[in-house]
Amino acid sequence: MKKKKKKKAQLPFRINILFFVVFLLFSVLILQLGVVQILNGEDFQQEIERTNLDTTKIPVPRGKIYDRNGNLVVDNEAMYSITYTPPKGVQAEDRLKVAEKLAEYISMDDEDTLKRVTERNKKEYWYLKNKDRADSRLSEEQKEGMSNAEVYNETLDLITEEEISDFSKQEMEVIAIKRELDKAYSLTPQIVKNDNVTAKEYAVVAENLNELPGINATTDWDRDYPYGSTLSSLLGSISTQDQGIPAGEEDAYLTKGYSRNDRVGRSGLELQYEDLLRGRKEQIQYTTTKSGTVVGTETIVQGERGKDLVLTIDMDYQEEVDKIVQEELQSAISQQPYENRHLSNAYAVVMNPRTGELLAVSGIHYDRDKNEYNEAAFMTLSNAHEAGSTVKGATVLSGYESGVITPGQRFFDNPIRIQSTPVKKSYSNMGYVDDLTALKRSSNVYMFYIALRMGGETRHPFPDGNTTSFDPNAFQDLRNYFNQFGLGVSTGIDFPYESTGYNGGITRDAGNLMDFAIGQFDTYTTMQLAQYIATIANDGYRVRPHFLKEVREPEASMDGIGPLHRSINTEVLNRIQMSQSNIERVQEGFRQVFQDTGGTAANYFRSKDYRPAGKTGTAETAIYENGELLADTYSLSLVGYAPFDEPEVAFAIVIPHVGTSNNYSINNRIGERILDAYFDMKKERDQTSVNEEEEEEEEEESNDEENEA
Repeated sequence: MKKKKKKKAQLPFRINILFFVVFLLFSVLILQLGVVQILNGEDFQQEIERTNLDTTKIPVPRGKIYDRNGNLVVDNEAMYSITYTPPKGVQAEDRLKVAEKLAEYISMDDEDTLKRVTERNKKEYWYLKNKDRADSRLSEEQKEGMSNAEVYNETLDLITEEEISDFSKQEMEVIAIKRELDKAYSLTPQIVKNDNVTAKEYAVVAENLNELPGINATTDWDRDYPYGSTLSSLLGSISTQDQGIPAGEEDAYLTKGYSRNDRVGRSGLELQYEDLLRGRKEQIQYTTTKSGTVVGTETIVQGERGKDLVLTIDMDYQEEVDKIVQEELQSAISQQPYENRHLSNAYAVVMNPRTGELLAVSGIHYDRDKNEYNEAAFMTLSNAHEAGSTVKGATVLSGYESGVITPGQRFFDNPIRIQSTPVKKSYSNMGYVDDLTALKRSSNVYMFYIALRMGGETRHPFPDGNTTSFDPNAFQDLRNYFNQFGLGVSTGIDFPYESTGYNGGITRDAGNLMDFAIGQFDTYTTMQLAQYIATIANDGYRVRPHFLKEVREPEASMDGIGPLHRSINTEVLNRIQMSQSNIERVQEGFRQVFQDTGGTAANYFRSKDYRPAGKTGTAETAIYENGELLADTYSLSLVGYAPFDEPEVAFAIVIPHVGTSNNYSINNRIGERILDAYFDMKKERDQTSVNEEEEEEEEEESNDEENEA
């Protein structure tokens, strides 16, 4: 009994200790909850609400473009820029506050900027400044059944012209700034101003970023062209941020990671190689609250500017070719202004026939209204003309391979008279001519007989005034042969657009078939003619002409050419289905055109030590206005290559709409000068290279002697 009493007395003491410990634990817990709730409650609430799903991509400078010799052709020019990156859920009132504050630091009063301010921009500004007054103009009954957007638009419509007609200059600047802010997408930078941002504006904005939520003072890039307008129409252009990605192509660009306001290649090589030039955007991950407030940022992908392009073009030679083409065009017009009153364009393409590398592509357009000459190299790809006798090499080869003529076959060259067809003849009656003489002296009649025979008409000489029956499929047969040279089909060039010329179709008119054989029915571009002559020079192998030579990694220092990423190899599109001996036969005919007495271009090329070959061309053309014949004209052309035995350069020249009484041989003059320039520059560079090697050897010998001493 005594033991039990003792044990009973100890029990309350243990319970008290237990209660005291529990009390202490609860006290600590309550204290901790108080600290969490009172002192750190807001931070922990943000932690609960934060999300890591928002990533933005920052544009990087585009890749640069160089010529084959490492000369910089297209560069990036850094410029100050003011940008706006709105957080999620930002409201119009918030953007207005930012615009009003930013207007204190930058000027937006230039004429072009203010012209872009629309009536709606003004109404939206007035609405925000007079919200209660504007909202009261629609009754609740009127709003019934309308969406918020419909109510807003209806409210804007009720704002009068008088109410938005007397804004001050400062208010107009605010409206112009807000207009740019309104374009921004959530967490995506939008340029507010990058034209003529002064150093003072840049510095002041940078100092006051804490007062300008979403605004940043940064560096933007614009394209710079060290060679001015040279080759500009082929280099192409990029969009402004106002233009962004092309309308109608949003889905294609957005799936590639573009933003809607990204600047992209719009034309030319900028468009062709957009995927290489665009670079890798810097990706920044934003940690935001559910309300859209940014609470943290992290760069998850480092940006890298676009890859650099090395072109096949030789810019020094390009400038020389442009100069030659313009000077000769100007001389032809000035010496015979009335006769050549419709002469406005001249085109020239120079390429390596073995590789397809384009060395110079020139187009010059004379604007008579402004009396100025402008670069128009894109016309070598877009404008097609009758090529005249330059295509006779293809005609003769077609005759060989179709079996209607044999090498050395002779025809009597005198006028052919077919019933219901104008007289068809050469520029003079040549008597008996064989295939080589027909090329050398440019016999039309010889080509007529090839075409007629391909159509099944084998009479020779043709009886004067008789009718003829021929197979119209001869048109397609000839075209099939011509297509093998690149005439009438795509050249495969690395450019967004090229014309394939005009296809005259199939007719039952024998005169049309005969015209086809001398280059006066279908039309071809200067680039197609360049590929055609290059194919003959290259023993029948048609190679793809191309502007891109190499792709280089961007150099980290932003200066110089980086490591090789990819080189462009020669691509043979086809080998013409004609025997090597027949190709060599036509090559000999072309040699005689340039080098033998009686050749149509011999007066210009016979004495040249670089041994050229080629073919002249004159096509009868016309200019119409409102369906009425305005004038008869000629289109002059010239194709060629050199040296004859080891071709390293091929060219094509087209001069459309020369006067019919013109006596200025502009095609031959241009051809002579561009070949002279090519070989003169080559000789000069070779000599410079030799001198540099000799200097290096002398320097090494001198160093060795010093080391021995």
